[in-house]
Amino acid sequence: MQNHKNNQEENTKHPVTDEKEEKEKIVSLKEEEYLKLKVEADKAKEYWDRLLRLQADFENTRKRLEREKQDFVKFANEGIILELLNILDDLERTVELAQTKHQDLSAFLKGVEMILAHLYEMLKEYGLKPIEAQGKLFDPHLHEALMQIEDKDKPEHTIVEELQKGYLLNDRVIRTTKVKVSKQRTE
Repeated sequence: MQNHKNNQEENTKHPVTDEKEEKEKIVSLKEEEYLKLKVEADKAKEYWDRLLRLQADFENTRKRLEREKQDFVKFANEGIILELLNILDDLERTVELAQTKHQDLSAFLKGVEMILAHLYEMLKEYGLKPIEAQGKLFDPHLHEALMQIEDKDKPEHTIVEELQKGYLLNDRVIRTTKVKVSKQRTE
């Protein structure tokens, strides 16, 4: 049994010895094959370096685009806010004049109407337009029925009254029109 154990130890090689022996192996190649391998190794190194540079460029571009996206989101409303500030200034001046000079109600109302017109025009330039509702047939994509009223003079589902304006932004509904809708009398 002792003999068997010694044989096993001889057959089992130490990892250190195995590594050393592998490093010392000599492989014979034809010069043509060696040169071909060397050229391919140089190409592989060149491709690896190019890959690393492209990966770094891609990562830098990704980070730059992310920063630009954050800046865009942060300042996207800057133009509209600047225009709203002009309207806010107009409103403040109108209120100040009404308080200090005690202008008559019609002049004050005229000033507010001008400011509203300015605001509507500015919003129109940004693609906002009101949804036409009065007298139209109810459309659940554009309108929200808050009430129904019996009306024998109008066809069923006709909008009788607009309770709150709805708006489209570049032809997309951003707020439905709140409406009162006709229904036929049930007898």
